[in-house]
Amino acid sequence: QSQLVESGGGLVQPGGSLRLSCAVSGRLPDHYAIGWFRQVPGKEREGVSCLTLSGGSKNYADSVKGRFTISRDNAKNTVYLQMISLKPEDSGIYYCAALEIGCPRRTSLWEYVFWGQGTQVTVSS
Repeated sequence: QSQLVESGGGLVQPGGSLRLSCAVSGRLPDHYAIGWFRQVPGKEREGVSCLTLSGGSKNYADSVKGRFTISRDNAKNTVYLQMISLKPEDSGIYYCAALEIGCPRRTSLWEYVFWGQGTQVTVSS
């Protein structure tokens, strides 16, 4: 059974950077995508970025475009989320998720299959 394990979160000052990792164990269907979403208590989860496993297409939420970069290392079976110019509003628990119908630009259309345990990102001075 496939699993996703996130790592790389932490405390960073505004303007700082972090790189999150999502280690994928097991094989996912080729039509799946890997997405990153974040959750803040009391708010709905927010899709941040996703990447298709078949063609490598990428999408980003407008709130992170130009600051976050999603990538993958096939040899390590890992998907990364490089975050720069971090803002306090980027704080939250970040999860990587397996998405069933690819990587729609509208994150409300994401079809979540399963996700990892999350990693906390706190942006504060």
